Amino acid sequence: MNLTELTARLHAIRDHNDWQRFHSPKNLAMAASVEMAELVEIFQWLSEDESRRLPAATLEHAGQEVGDIVLYLLLLCAELGLDMEQVVRAKLADSERRFVHG
Repeated sequence: MNLTELTARLHAIRDHNDWQRFHSPKNLAMAASVEMAELVEIFQWLSEDESRRLPAATLEHAGQEVGDIVLYLLLLCAELGLDMEQVVRAKLADSERRFVHG
């Protein structure tokens, strides 16, 4: 996954629609949270087993919500000047240190 290419494509969509004025860090974080809530809604009231065996259409819907979340997080990183790959790798290394090697 080329995050630079994905971010450029997102910025092209943003610029084409004149949405940059809405893409403050606050708004992007809120938008990602709303999309996360939409993902959670898919699993609401399912048993543990049901949540692991989603019907094809529901699985596709879950994938769309995951995509929305990731895209908003890419935009948020761009607005904050964060390198998503770097922050993810740093967090993963911290988790490995704390929970595997700790």
